[in-house]
Amino acid sequence: MRKLILVAGSVLLMSGTTATADVLGVGATVGYWNSDLSGEAGKNGDLVDVENDLDLSSDSNANLEAYFEHPVPILPNVRLNYTRIKQSGDGELSTGYDGVLPGVPVESELELTQFDATLYYEVLDNWVNLDAGLTVRNLDGELTVRELGGDVSRTEISGTVPLAYLAARFDLPLTGLSVGGQANVVSYDGDSIRDLNAYGQFQLSAVRLRAGYREISIDYEDSDDRLDVELGGPFISAGLTF
Repeated sequence: MRKLILVAGSVLLMSGTTATADVLGVGATVGYWNSDLSGEAGKNGDLVDVENDLDLSSDSNANLEAYFEHPVPILPNVRLNYTRIKQSGDGELSTGYDGVLPGVPVESELELTQFDATLYYEVLDNWVNLDAGLTVRNLDGELTVRELGGDVSRTEISGTVPLAYLAARFDLPLTGLSVGGQANVVSYDGDSIRDLNAYGQFQLSAVRLRAGYREISIDYEDSDDRLDVELGGPFISAGLTF
């Protein structure tokens, strides 16, 4: 992880000399993400399939984002992002899991929250926009498996990890339309996180509308608890930029 931080820091320093915003810019968006879930959870050597055994499905996935850009060359721009994922379902375990017996009905809930603080520079800033930087992500996740009238299992992960950040957008002149994508990725010590999205955008004055596809892959171990899951699906968002 130390090597990753050094590399990302070097990218920040080199990127800072290429382009800066001409004026101050701020913006905020709110979005909804409809994601499907697959993968497995592990606790004390037991494994459970979150899709086939627990039948988890999306309840509410909210996303909030804000950014601040400025014309000072040396200082990075700042982007904040909060994502809350909640999935629940009724299923039946094919094997025992952390004291919950197989073959009995269970109620399950998975809740994941991510808070990102991203420092980035504008490498290009014209009809082709390219940003590069470093994200620090605080990740919390909890999977609850509850046997009806019986035992309860809780699998929990928590950590703060650095991720490389890259964003690109291509504007279609005189139309207000653009296409783009963002990536936050890291892999070290057997753990990995990948957060990717691609979108189409329409901007009219200060109003910005987006629609696209987002995919998150989390393979993270915290002591004897582990989540190895993937979420993917379409999203929409609306925001204001100034």
